[in-house]
Amino acid sequence: MYGLITRLTAHPGRRDELALWLMDPNVKRPGCHFYVVAHDLNDSAVLWVTEVWMSQAVHKAWSDEVHASGELRPALALVAIWGDTVFTRPLGGVGL
Repeated sequence: MYGLITRLTAHPGRRDELALWLMDPNVKRPGCHFYVVAHDLNDSAVLWVTEVWMSQAVHKAWSDEVHASGELRPALALVAIWGDTVFTRPLGGVGL
């Protein structure tokens, strides 16, 4: 498995709109086992996105497709700062 935890800072006042875009049920994520968008409790502009994918290759293929199609372009325009991404190797747990 392949995991990512990313900090996204939305433009002022746009965090909830960004969260809704990121959680759009119409956006298909084949090969994604786990995808959670969460509010940061200490910063009203920040979201944390936690993902678990079958593999790095599957995630890259999905990411390339989404960027090429422009499917998430409206959501990406709401991101003011792309924070650090931590890459992980999930071992398992509840929900996986």
